[in-house]
Amino acid sequence: MTTFRLAPAVADAFPDTLIAVVTATGLRGHEPWPHTTTALEELEQQLADGTWAPADETDPRIEAWHAAYRSFGTNPRRIRPSVDALGRRLAKKGSLPRINPAVDSYNAVSVRHGLPAGAFDLDRVTGDVDIRPADGTESFTPLGEPDTVENPKPGEIIYVDTTDVLTRHWNHRDAHRTRVTEDSTHVAFMLETLHADRDGDLLKAAADELQGLLAPHAEQTAVRHLSPAQPQVTA
Repeated sequence: MTTFRLAPAVADAFPDTLIAVVTATGLRGHEPWPHTTTALEELEQQLADGTWAPADETDPRIEAWHAAYRSFGTNPRRIRPSVDALGRRLAKKGSLPRINPAVDSYNAVSVRHGLPAGAFDLDRVTGDVDIRPADGTESFTPLGEPDTVENPKPGEIIYVDTTDVLTRHWNHRDAHRTRVTEDSTHVAFMLETLHADRDGDLLKAAADELQGLLAPHAEQTAVRHLSPAQPQVTA
């Protein structure tokens, strides 16, 4: 079991934070996921038809993350929140990347709802996971760059386990070590908002949608919520 903790410093600085932790056990990443394929194709078709467009930095959901990034010293136009970068890529190319079914599922849900998302292979996570400001001594190896080591800046919000950083700049980029692959069978997916009062229902709908995509291909799924009022959940 892995416990996720929201540090008091993060809760105090961002008091309306709400994070959905969607877990899947017994995940089967090698079989076809037709509902995920359909979800991706529908988004791309709606974009092509002009009936829908991904949220951009003028959208309040994205603006909130830009403000948060600036508050801990990150330039959000150079290092973008994941949902911002994904939406920009979709708007430019007209399609979303196809990585593997689990990753494709949270990408589709993220961009549809304008909420950052990420995931960790829990079999590769060591100990518990804290969402806290960095002290500058931590190390991070970016996804796709196994030979690279970075050090977050002090004050930057990170996800970190007992080994090293799992995500830099809160949700900009996940780590290589805990990446989700087709072989991952025990995964935690994160969906986030900084404005639960405004977007809490949206977040919960997104979590339900993601759970619905995962459930046909897993032995068990669950949704839990982290917030300043409930700063710890076990997955």
